[in-house]
Amino acid sequence: MKKTIAVLPGDGIGPEVIEQAKNSLQTVAEKFGHTFIFKDGLIGAVAIDKKGNPYPIETHKLCLNSDAILFGAIGDPKYDNNPIAKIRPEQGLLKMRKALALYANIRPIFTFKNLLAASPLKEEIIKGTDFIVIRELIGGIYFGKKGRNTVRTAAFDTSEYSQKEIEQVAKYAFQLAQKRKKRLTVVDKANVLETSRLWRETIQNMEKDYSDVTVTYMFVDNASMQIIKHPSEFDVIVTENMFGDILTDEASVITGSLGMLPSASIGKKTALYEPIHGSYHKAAGQNTANPIGAVLSAAMMLEYSFGLKRERDAIYTAVENVLNKGFGTKDLNPKTALGTKELGEKIKKAI
Repeated sequence: MKKTIAVLPGDGIGPEVIEQAKNSLQTVAEKFGHTFIFKDGLIGAVAIDKKGNPYPIETHKLCLNSDAILFGAIGDPKYDNNPIAKIRPEQGLLKMRKALALYANIRPIFTFKNLLAASPLKEEIIKGTDFIVIRELIGGIYFGKKGRNTVRTAAFDTSEYSQKEIEQVAKYAFQLAQKRKKRLTVVDKANVLETSRLWRETIQNMEKDYSDVTVTYMFVDNASMQIIKHPSEFDVIVTENMFGDILTDEASVITGSLGMLPSASIGKKTALYEPIHGSYHKAAGQNTANPIGAVLSAAMMLEYSFGLKRERDAIYTAVENVLNKGFGTKDLNPKTALGTKELGEKIKKAI
C-alpha cells in the first residue's frame, strides 16, 4: 500500500510528538511492506509567523491532496494573553475543520493495565474502561455568530444546529455502536437549551432505523459525574461540540495522563488524526512531552483511513509492551522518566 500523509506539526510540543508518530508509521511501513510519503505543512502560530495566516491555502491544498492528515497541536501564549488579537492560532484549526468538513471527532477512552495506578481515580472504578466519545465538530457555539457591543462591555456567542448536522454525526455514532456493544448515550442539556431539544428529537426519530442499539439520553451535568463514577458502563457517547470538548478532557484523567489519548476527526473526503493534548509551550523543546497520544493517533489512522487493522494492532501492542516494562515520560513515571525521543525509540523497537 502506498499513501500520502499530510503532516502538520503545529506549535509547542506538536513537532516533538509528531516526529515520534512518524517514526512509528515508518517502522510499520517497513515491517508490513507499505510506503508512506510524508509531506509537511504549516498551521497555527508558526503559520501566522511565516505566512500571516493560521491555515494557509498551501496547507489546505496539501490536506485535500493527501490520503490522511497527521496533526500535532496548536496555540501560543502570546495570543492567549492578548484578548484583542485579530488573528489567532486556534482560528486555523477551526477553519481547517470547517473547510475539510471534519464533522465527527472520535475520542477513545481506555486504560492500560500497567497505568491503572497512575490515574487519580481508584483502580476498581476505572478498570475495564473502554468507551468512545463522538463529538460533533463543525457546528454549535464555536461556529455560531459572535461579537461584542461597541464599547466592548458585553459579548455574545450563538449556538446553532440543523437537523442535517445532527443526523450526520448521529448516524456515524449509531453505526459505530452497532460494531461494539450496541449501546449509545446521547448527552445534551434538553431541559434548558433549544439546540439540545433538537438533538434529542432528531436522534429519537432515528432510533427506529437502528433497533439493535439501546439508546440512553443523559443531561451533560449528570454525564460529567457518571463518566468519573462509572466509566466502564459507557460504550459510545455522542454529543455536541462544546460538551464533547469538555467531557473528553475530563475523561482523560481516567487514563492517568492527557498525553495518552489519541483522536480522529472524520470528514466526507479525508480524516485528521491528533493527540488530544494542547501545545503546552512550557515543555516545548525540552524532550519531556509524552508522545503516546500522537503515536496512537497514527495507529488510528492505519485502521480508520487505510483499513490496516493488523498494523494498527502492532502499534497498540508495542505501546502496551513498553508501558508494561515500566517505561514512560515524566507524566507517567517521574522517578525514572524517559525523554520524548527515548520513549519513541522504545516504541519503535517494540513494533
